[in-house]
Amino acid sequence: MAHDGKIRFGIFSPQSGLSFESLLARAQMCERLGFHSIWLDDHMWTRAMPELDHLDVIAALTGLAAQTERIRLGSLVICYAYRNPAMLAKVLCAIDQISKGRLDVGLGIGWMREEFQAYGFEYPKVGVRLKQLEETIQILKAMFTEPRAAFKGRYFSVNDAYNNPKPVQKPHPPITIGGAGKKVMLRIVAKYADRWNIPGGYPDIAGLTAALKEHCRAVGRDFSQIEISEQLLVCLGSSTEDVEKKWQFASRMKPFATTAIKGTPSELVAALKDRVAKGVTTFIVFFSDGSAAPTIETFAKEVMPAFA
Repeated sequence: MAHDGKIRFGIFSPQSGLSFESLLARAQMCERLGFHSIWLDDHMWTRAMPELDHLDVIAALTGLAAQTERIRLGSLVICYAYRNPAMLAKVLCAIDQISKGRLDVGLGIGWMREEFQAYGFEYPKVGVRLKQLEETIQILKAMFTEPRAAFKGRYFSVNDAYNNPKPVQKPHPPITIGGAGKKVMLRIVAKYADRWNIPGGYPDIAGLTAALKEHCRAVGRDFSQIEISEQLLVCLGSSTEDVEKKWQFASRMKPFATTAIKGTPSELVAALKDRVAKGVTTFIVFFSDGSAAPTIETFAKEVMPAFA
């Protein structure tokens, strides 16, 4: 998608410990405050806190689709391995229909080995997972656009697969691919993604962007057609003292703290403008205090207007 010049802010809102009522209240508040999107994660449980409730991403997105009106709904990111690619296409089309065209499809290869193993999924080497992700994307695009999808790969295949209704968004919902592997993952981004999401913890934006540009040249893709987003931890305080007090906790949130920004609203504006200068146009933020409602509201009213 060609960038339209707008800077957008989304909320990264993992389902960890949240009831659906709480998740919906957050989504509706973000919608009211003018956030572009809300993004859920795709995990069975929260690492180190497995006893917490953790809603399934597909079911949660479906519920939000039915009870919000404007905010876009994303996944950061769906693990391709947890669902058959054709069935994943089917449910994503349903969410896009229910939301009237507000779905953003975020995809990745997964990383939480114990989760794969506990639920009986194989956990192949990274190289295999990358190849399987690429085949998944090819099937998704076929299912989104073709009357009868057909694809035969090494790992996945479909044969005369009907998928109706098609998504509201044409040719399909925007595909976001999250990852920072310069050799293979960014090649997949260059070939298939509408948006590339830089995961938290990867500070070398310039180096990653240069690698993506090279892959775009190699596959004949116009780099300007790929939007760049960043998953960003934000530590927001009302004063320098407040910021430093909150940072004592936030600095322990590895790996996200290594690329986090901290400060008062005016300081955050300056830090975000620096990221914009590096090519980031969509920020998918989460706050070091657990994204408390007052923090979200302060950010929306005192930081976001600088980018309107």
